[in-house]
Amino acid sequence: MTAANTLRSLLAQDKCHVMPCCFDALSARLIEQEGYGLTFMSGFAASASRIGAPDLGLMSYGEVVDQARNITEATRIPLIGDGDTGYGNAMNVRRTVAGFAKAGCAAVMIEDQLAPKRCGHTPGKAVVGRDEACDRIRAAVDAREALRAEGRDILILARTDARHEHGLAEAMTRAAAFTELGADILFVEAPRSETEMREICDGLPGPKMANIVEGGETPDLPNAHLQEIGYAIAAYPLSLMAAAMQAMVTTLRSMREDSRPGQMPFGELRKRIGFDTYYEASERYASARRDV
Repeated sequence: MTAANTLRSLLAQDKCHVMPCCFDALSARLIEQEGYGLTFMSGFAASASRIGAPDLGLMSYGEVVDQARNITEATRIPLIGDGDTGYGNAMNVRRTVAGFAKAGCAAVMIEDQLAPKRCGHTPGKAVVGRDEACDRIRAAVDAREALRAEGRDILILARTDARHEHGLAEAMTRAAAFTELGADILFVEAPRSETEMREICDGLPGPKMANIVEGGETPDLPNAHLQEIGYAIAAYPLSLMAAAMQAMVTTLRSMREDSRPGQMPFGELRKRIGFDTYYEASERYASARRDV
């Protein structure tokens, strides 16, 4: 089964899937090891991890696809890639979708922000006109169909940030148009209340994704509540990055006092990274045994 088909099977379930978002191959592997069925490569977290810079369009298309490829090669669960604005015009969107598919992603997100884009819960967001937004999704769907003709597959996650500038009605109008164009999953970013979240799920067809940023604009509701509202995916884009950064800062400060609190035991660390699996496989080869 392809990664895209695995994701389709998950979306067909009557369930809101908790989706911790990764930023590199190791974080994705930990998500898989803990039994989660899917993940998303957070652009915010990946930019911080890879180039140490904010998610303001600084990472190039090539860097983002390379990061996605590293993740899909290290894990088996479906990965949704962050395709941002598509890195240019509609023809660039087509190339972006094809690149993410070839990198092994189950789905790719395309959004309607102006380039350079911004994190969905930070100030200064702006979106392109509705026609251009629809052209991006039309191009993404065209790319998906061309890939299918070649024997590849990928889903299109269509995102709108229009709520910020133009209100919820415009955001829902855009999302409905994205569905008519063939988008597989809808993401209306940053609703500001449970009432708005219900309006999105009641008023739009197909699977919807909620984006839960701790301290962001969207209410941080329990998963059972999000399922009751009608969401199929609950994405947590910064939870792992924030936890990892806090742990590193705490350890760095404690090391001044010869303390290293909360460390993972070395044996478990080796196992999770894959040393034990490597050693077991290498037993088949005499020359590899000498290396060990």
